[in-house]
Amino acid sequence: MQAELAAAELEWQEWAIPRRRVDMVLAPGGGDTAGTEVTPDPRDADAQSAPGDAAKPRSQVPMWREGLAWSVLSVDYQRMLETLANRSRLGQGPLTCQEMTTLFGMDVVPARVEALRSKAKRLVARGWLAEPAPGRFTLAKAVAGPSRVMSGVIDQ
Repeated sequence: MQAELAAAELEWQEWAIPRRRVDMVLAPGGGDTAGTEVTPDPRDADAQSAPGDAAKPRSQVPMWREGLAWSVLSVDYQRMLETLANRSRLGQGPLTCQEMTTLFGMDVVPARVEALRSKAKRLVARGWLAEPAPGRFTLAKAVAGPSRVMSGVIDQ
């Protein structure tokens, strides 16, 4: 059964990239996604799409810039930022994706850890997070500025 599941996950992963490319091209605006990256909604992995269903909504991850509220990100990305902001506020170090998986109450299985790693890497590429050591993530210095985290409450 595990072998069948692994084979099915591998096949799904092979189709995920082409699906994103097609969705980008068919997106409103003719695929003009300057400054954003289209990412699959995490609920898509668990949902079976029926023929004729409308395309699922996508999350956009804009480049970080001064004054940009965290609310522009999906709830999953905001949760990651909030967790890392709280650790920074408490003087704790960076987190691995496996540690985040545990903190979020998820099953610590490769699929979940890699999904978080993908999101964390995307946030690093967009300037929201930093990766001071391979596989360890923290808020980028500009994002972790004093106006962003106050007494454990995230200023959005």
